[in-house]
Amino acid sequence: MHRTISFNRDLTTPAEARIGCVSAAALYGRGIFTTIAVYDGVPFLWEKHWRRVRDNALKVGIDISNHPENAAREALSGLLEANKVKDGRARITFFDGSPSGVWPSSGPGGTGLLITTADPRAEVVSFKLTTSPFTTNSSSPLAGVKSCNYMENILAHEEAEKRGFAEAILLNEQGWITSGCMSNVFWTEGGKLFTPPLRTGCIAGTTREFVMENLECCEADTSIESLRKADAIFLTSAGIGVQRVAEIDGRVLAQSDHPVLSLASKN
Repeated sequence: MHRTISFNRDLTTPAEARIGCVSAAALYGRGIFTTIAVYDGVPFLWEKHWRRVRDNALKVGIDISNHPENAAREALSGLLEANKVKDGRARITFFDGSPSGVWPSSGPGGTGLLITTADPRAEVVSFKLTTSPFTTNSSSPLAGVKSCNYMENILAHEEAEKRGFAEAILLNEQGWITSGCMSNVFWTEGGKLFTPPLRTGCIAGTTREFVMENLECCEADTSIESLRKADAIFLTSAGIGVQRVAEIDGRVLAQSDHPVLSLASKN
């Protein structure tokens, strides 16, 4: 992460920024975030990211009206300039600073806005994918929400890394493919491109949406066997762009080209 951050639209350092220790954000992770790719100094797919932020805020009951879109975009631009970011990534986080009903306090409340930037994520040359032993609950109130309560995804990702994999596929309680721990998933079979529908519990990724706007793609409720017999697998997110998978659970995939690689890819 870069040294300068933006907190409530003021440039500062991580050591100087503060959120209330008994706020809903600190006690329960009540907050939302989005990670945005930055290419040539410009936030990629800003409108899609902001729409998701606005929708997610409504779902979890966070009032972001004190940080309107134009002000948040201006704060992001100022931070990109301060950190001299040409190609990298930015994370926008909204924290619920209101006191908890269970642990009431006399804090100032309000919604905080934190923006951080960083270099691009390190490229994985031979991307190995596995299946996670953990599941996604498609009926959870947080299903499809990019919430700061992200520990399930982090723990699933760390479990896969301990086994030597770069990412893991999560299935939902019905056994359907949902996504990676930190990415959306696409695959090809018989020349057709597939991805899980949002009803499986996957995040409505902005890169996922961009791919589906530009390529013919079928949404499919299907089991992990579809990936295990797929011709090719691709993972998408703002952090990795479009990542071609080299192996899934030890099965080596053919590294053929596909139009999806040219949309927002680091390869």
